[in-house]
Amino acid sequence: MSVSTRIAVIAVGDSSRHDAGVGRAVLSRLRAWALKRPFPPGTVLAECDLDPGRLIRLWDGSELTVVLDAVHPQPSHPGRIHRLDWDARRPVRSGAFLPRGLREALEVAHELNRQPARLVVYAIETADTSLGPGLSPAVGAAVDVLVARVEDEIVRHRTAAARGATDPATA
Repeated sequence: MSVSTRIAVIAVGDSSRHDAGVGRAVLSRLRAWALKRPFPPGTVLAECDLDPGRLIRLWDGSELTVVLDAVHPQPSHPGRIHRLDWDARRPVRSGAFLPRGLREALEVAHELNRQPARLVVYAIETADTSLGPGLSPAVGAAVDVLVARVEDEIVRHRTAAARGATDPATA
C-alpha cells in the first residue's frame, strides 16, 4: 500500500555563527543520506531564515513538519537536544519554550489558520554563536543523533499514516 504524505524538514539558523548553524549541518547530512536511502515522496528538506512568512510557506500543507534550530539558554549544556511535539492548532502560550523566530511564525500561522498538522521541534543547545564557520565539539557530536531522530520521526509518521492513525505514538 502506498502512503502519500507531505513532510517538511526545515533547518533554521545561521551557519556563519558556529553552533547557530547546527540545523543546517543536520540538513546537509540528511541530504547526503537521502542519496543512498531516499526519503518518501513528498519529503522536503529546506533551509530557512526566521521570517514567519517563509516558514509558513515551507510547512503549508504538510502533515508533519520538523524544525531544527539552535537555542541559547543560560546556563547552557552544549549539545543537549530538546524535542518539542507542538500542537500547532493551539495558540502559542506565553512562556512556552520555543526557539527564537518560531514563536512569531506560529502566532502568525494561527491567525491565518495555516499551521502544520503536526509540528516537532528539535532545539539544540549551543556553546558558541560567535562569527565563524563550524560547530563546537559538543554540538557537532549531536548532529548524527539528530539525523537519526529526524529519520525516526519520518518513519513513525509514515507508519501511522499507513495505519490510518492520527497519532504516531499509536503506530
